[in-house]
Amino acid sequence: MKKEWVWLIVLSISIALIIPWSVLRWQKEKVMSEDVQIRVLMPNGEVKKFPLEDYLLGVVAAEMPAEFEVEALKAQAIAARTYAARRLSLGNLQEGGYDVDTTVQTQAWFSEAQMRNNWGWLNYWRYRGKIQKAVTETYGKVLVTNGEYIEAYYHSSSGRKPTERSEEVWSSPRPYLLNVSSGEENLQRYIKSVSFTPQEIYKKLGIVRPASSFTLGDFMILERTAVGRAKNVRVLGNVYPATQLRKLLGLSSTDIEWVVQPEHITITTYGNGHAVGMSQWGANDLAKGNKKVEEILDHYYPGTKLMLLGHKQ
Repeated sequence: MKKEWVWLIVLSISIALIIPWSVLRWQKEKVMSEDVQIRVLMPNGEVKKFPLEDYLLGVVAAEMPAEFEVEALKAQAIAARTYAARRLSLGNLQEGGYDVDTTVQTQAWFSEAQMRNNWGWLNYWRYRGKIQKAVTETYGKVLVTNGEYIEAYYHSSSGRKPTERSEEVWSSPRPYLLNVSSGEENLQRYIKSVSFTPQEIYKKLGIVRPASSFTLGDFMILERTAVGRAKNVRVLGNVYPATQLRKLLGLSSTDIEWVVQPEHITITTYGNGHAVGMSQWGANDLAKGNKKVEEILDHYYPGTKLMLLGHKQ
């Protein structure tokens, strides 16, 4: 009987110590996350400060369709938070006095007015509440590896091929940005064809000599990535990284095919985006298959860990 009383006393003391410590730690982490401010360059050139979690609501609204599954929206919230946290960690290295803008150059972002215009009044409250749920239920969560916030890149659709390794697109390898299956059920979701005349191609590529009719030898893929997307391309005698050509011609992806005729070239692209990191459509398809947010993120960013903002170890 005496032994049981001793154990009861020890248990009571432990509870008395652990519960207050846990509450204080939770409060500290919550206050810390709420105190984080991010500087956003607005379209009018003004720089505004937002609490990080408020900013994320606008990012998820702009970057992922609100119709998507909640688990996919959660994955987007964590990826966006991680991207923002990494930008914030650069501190004074940011130029222009801001951390992010509202475009795809950093992360797209919607104001409340843009949300209403995009969704309409009938859907505004429903979609906003759904996205708020995704942000709130992942509060403060970020992806880290080796004590650093990861570069949590994402894109719309990988198309018919797996995702790309970062070094195939930006030359710098990351151990968590690898070739993984897209997770997408519809591999033909994004197929887009666009045609250019010789005059249009010469102008877009900044070639100053007079335009002449195309020949088959004017267009050639010189090198492909491990999964088969174009990596280096020769066009009209000049060699371009496929990522640069994509930007110059306004193409949807670097998974390209073309049909060349003397007076025009028709370029067909598969997928939408740079194909590095998380496929947003793939994340939604995985969520439809009952994958939870942790499983989705582990699929696209293998070897990373989920931690609370500010706790990277």
